[in-house]
Order: sequence, then structure tokens, then C-alpha cells
Amino acid sequence: MDLPREFEERMKKLLKEEYESFIKTYNEMKTQGLRVNTLKIDIDEFLKISHFKLNKVLWAEEGFYYKEEDKPGKNPYHEAGLYYIQEPSAMAVGTLLNPQPGDRVLDLCAAPGGKSTHIAAKLKGEGLLVANEIYPARSKILSQNIERMGIKNCIVTNESPQKLSMKFKNFFHRILVDAPCSGEGMFRKDPATCREWSLDNVSMCAQRQLDILEEAQKMLMPEGILVYSTCTFSHEENEGVIEKFLKKHPEFTIEEVKGFEGFSHGREDWILSEELSLRKTIRLWPHKLKGEGHFIAVLKKQDGEEGKIKNNRKKIDKKSLKYYYDFAKQYLQNPLEGYFILFGDQLYILPEGVPDLEKLKVVRPGLHLGIIKKNRFEPSHALALSLNYKEVKNNIFMDADSSEIIAYLKGESMYFDGKRGWNLVSVDGYAIGWCKIANNMLKNHYPKGLRWVGL
Repeated sequence: MDLPREFEERMKKLLKEEYESFIKTYNEMKTQGLRVNTLKIDIDEFLKISHFKLNKVLWAEEGFYYKEEDKPGKNPYHEAGLYYIQEPSAMAVGTLLNPQPGDRVLDLCAAPGGKSTHIAAKLKGEGLLVANEIYPARSKILSQNIERMGIKNCIVTNESPQKLSMKFKNFFHRILVDAPCSGEGMFRKDPATCREWSLDNVSMCAQRQLDILEEAQKMLMPEGILVYSTCTFSHEENEGVIEKFLKKHPEFTIEEVKGFEGFSHGREDWILSEELSLRKTIRLWPHKLKGEGHFIAVLKKQDGEEGKIKNNRKKIDKKSLKYYYDFAKQYLQNPLEGYFILFGDQLYILPEGVPDLEKLKVVRPGLHLGIIKKNRFEPSHALALSLNYKEVKNNIFMDADSSEIIAYLKGESMYFDGKRGWNLVSVDGYAIGWCKIANNMLKNHYPKGLRWVGL
């Protein structure tokens, strides 16, 4: 692999006798993993129904390595949100953040959504997740992944850290800053990052990371946990950033992480620091475990005041919800209830505990129920993926290895004997989308942008 010469020289100087073991990993295959979505299926059940050749990821109970021939990205279970394809080392971040059901959690740099969806699974549908991404195109990808995994208690924002910190002062129990970085740990996974690497970029990233952390700490409540992570080996972006942050914020301390085989301690000696607590930070090396490069620091805020955020939202007039309740009465066992809001003609249920979102750019303000059109309600794909077949009156069941499910995912209509009207389509019992039945004809409502092509 053609690595930047300056990078090789730096790593040789820093790693010394470890360098040969490290550099050999670039001639090995990249690691590939998936994480079971426990919001939809328990781990044992997934292992029963999937035909993948899986091996356990030691630091994530939901995580598994897969084989290239499994091709999990083109599988109906993937479209049903039963798992998320995620690099194995990256799974350690959600494990160490360790959110608890009921927590308010912020993922500040969230796209494409691997860590956000991991957080949501650990919240078990309770509490609030704010998943933010500053770049609009990436925030839409993030929103799509939140939808696919059937997450109900998440809002997706497209804001700067500075704008969010003005709204959410001392609000969150846990915050993740998976900071944009020089990407050295991903060279093997994404060789394109090699061409973008430079020492100037390393320095620029380090300053940007400090700026992001400065805004993040304003949003953490007392006794809260802030996890800082990167996918780079650069000490300037890792131990160097944490050292500077701690000097400015002595109310934060580094929490020690124990019990994970293959994790290495931070390298305070690389930045000539006298701050020995930097050894409590975590490095994941590709020559010491089966994964790419990562750095993680678990920080705890010792003091401060808990924020108080007012909510001045007005409730929707029940008359505006008539067509939704008509749909729910006809097709759902029970209507989904909560704090309803309308974005134009799009109907959402906000997660509990969400403050006023005024003046924020919001991509997804909660669970998208559907669209209220003239004299009718049309359910969303997000609603389908948030349900299970027992919550719906009309169901179409397809097998994962059937020609019917492939035809459905390609957007085709077909003859099908089912109950007239809206039906939830499920693959092996797990919701994958909507269809409408009329005169034994299945009209396909799988979203056009998600349809399979070329199969």
C-alpha cells in the first residue's frame, strides 16, 4: 500500500520496535463487521436466522466480524434494519460511552450514523438522542440510517456545535464527540484518505477538534460523561487535544477503562507531557487487535449546574390529526401516541424531553408517521420500520430467500392474495415497508430511492 512517506517516518520514530508489526498490517485485508440492532431483534435470534459466517467482536456484545462472501449490504435483513455494517474498532466507542435507558445523549458529529444507532440501541427506546451533523448531505444519510434502524426517540439536526451549545446548556447526561480527523487509522479501509493526508492537515484537525470540544463541554450536565474519539494515530489530535482541554477545564477528569483485551493505553510520552492521567486514554492498534485504528478518551465532568430548558411549544389541534387516527383505527392495533408536530403536511411524534427546536435546522424531529394529504393519511416508510407485525392488522409475510422479497425491494408490483388496503410487508417476520392491496394486486410502496437495481 502506498502510504505517505512523512507518515511512515513519523510512525517508525514513534513506534520504534513495534513499527514492523504495525506496518505489516497494511498488507493484510481490512476488518469488516456488523452490529446487531437489538431494538428489533435479540442477538441469539439473529444468529439463528442469518446465514453469515460470523465471529465475535470482543468489545461489543452486539458486534460480529463477517466474511467478504456474506455480502451483508445486499440482504433483505439489512433493509429491514436488523443490523448496521460498522468497522469493529468503531464499536468500542458506543460501548465505552455506555448510555443508559432514560439518558439524554448528544452525538455531535454523527454521520453516517454507526455510533448514533449503537447509542439508540443501548437507550432501548427510552430517553432522548440528538444526532447532529454539520454537513447537509451527510445529515440526510444520517437521517436515513436512523429511519432504517427503527429508532423512535431521536431527532436529527444539521447545525454547528456553537448553535447547539446556545440551545442545550448543561442539558445532556452523555455526549459523544467522534471528531473529524486526519483519518490515519482508516488508511487500510479507505486508501483515498492517504492522498488527503499532510502534517498541515493534522494541525488543522487538532485545532478544530479543540473548538468542537469547547462547545460540547457547555452542553454536558454535572457528573456527565463526554467521550472523545478519533480514527487517527496522530498524538497531536489525540493525547495533545485532551491535554490542552484538561488544562482549560480542570472540572473534567479522565475515567479509567479496564477489562478489554487488546486495548492499549494512551501515549503521554509522545507529547512529552507530565500529565500521567493521559495513560488512561485508549488506543486501538491494528497490529494488536482485529480492527482499524482508533483513539478514545472517557471524560467525566465533576461540577457545574444542570441546565433548565423551557418548552413553549403549542400542541396540535386534535382536528388536524383526524386522518391519522382514521388510518390508525383501520390498520393499527393501537395508534401511536405522543407529542405530535406538523412540519408542513408531514406528521411526526417528538421524543419525550425535547426542548423547543425553534431556530435550529432540524432534518428529522422524531418519528415520521406520514403525510396528511387532502382527506387522507399516507404512512411513512419510517413508520413501517418502527413497527412489528403484531402492531398491524394487515400483514404480508415474505421469506428472505424468496423471489417475492427481491421483487418487492426492486419496487415491482405483483399478484398477491391479501387484505384490501394498506399492508405491512415483513421479511421472516421483520418489517421492511408498506404495500397496498387491491383486487389481489400488490401496489409497491417501497421508497424509490432505496429500491434495488441491477439484480
